[in-house]
Amino acid sequence: MEFPAGTGSGIVWDKKGHIVTNFHVIENAQSAAVTLTSTKGGKTERVQYKAAVAGYDPDKDIAVLRIEADAKDLRPVALGESMRVRVGQTALAIGNPFGLDHTLTTGVVSGLGREIRSPNGRRIDNVIQTDAAINPGNSGGVLLDTSGQLIGMNTAIKSPTGASAGIGFAIPVDTLKRIVEVIIRDGRVLRPRIGVTLLNSAQARVLGIDKGVLVLDVPRESPAAQAGMKGTRRSVAGYIELGDIIVSLDDKPINDEGDLFQVLEDLQPGQTVKISVLRAEGTGIPSTAVQTKRLDLSIKLASNEQIA
Repeated sequence: MEFPAGTGSGIVWDKKGHIVTNFHVIENAQSAAVTLTSTKGGKTERVQYKAAVAGYDPDKDIAVLRIEADAKDLRPVALGESMRVRVGQTALAIGNPFGLDHTLTTGVVSGLGREIRSPNGRRIDNVIQTDAAINPGNSGGVLLDTSGQLIGMNTAIKSPTGASAGIGFAIPVDTLKRIVEVIIRDGRVLRPRIGVTLLNSAQARVLGIDKGVLVLDVPRESPAAQAGMKGTRRSVAGYIELGDIIVSLDDKPINDEGDLFQVLEDLQPGQTVKISVLRAEGTGIPSTAVQTKRLDLSIKLASNEQIA
């Protein structure tokens, strides 16, 4: 059996031809097409439309396509509310697994408030966990309740084989509403950046950094560089000189990079924030022999358009 490359699922969002799917479905596509089915005179028809990308948000793994279709041929999904979703309720997943379109699987909402990572490593919070079978090709498809209302968009699975193992994840409908509205209105989602490269917290723990986020690199023209933040480097003598360790942002504690991204989520580009860092006085891995001092830096946040 052959499976079409780059296939996924999507959600008819409105009568204007907006189709919502996952960013990772269209990330490397040179072009996109949307296939809709309708029943006329007792016959089922499949019509393919050329799709344009209206915008996307890689941080939340959401993309919006636009097709030129007659409004009467579009049947937007009814939108539910995340606050009404409960563990144990029935969940219906519809999608295009392995190229088998209009496949329906059922299960329950297994958990709420889960966390997954977007394709660029950013944290996506409040994700719905379900045991409804989700397989490659289901990405971007609907997760519905028994009344047919959208409660989430199927996005990822946890599996040792790459096929469904009963642990699937869906971006909640309230997150979709907020992000899709911005994409349709502005064509993009602007997010704040401080302009640094960070060390993964798991690796930082190996170095003895139990709290905070270690800064690896600070590009010369970034807001962080202008504020005097220091990255990790190797000295002339060959020793590792650790960079600043971010421990709070606007007095909110930062224990790992997830905390940092979460605090930044509530801020806007152009805002000035106070970032507290620990700066090593000396070289080597933090230990009782390495002294640190706490510094407060004032940083004007840039946007993800200015800094990747």
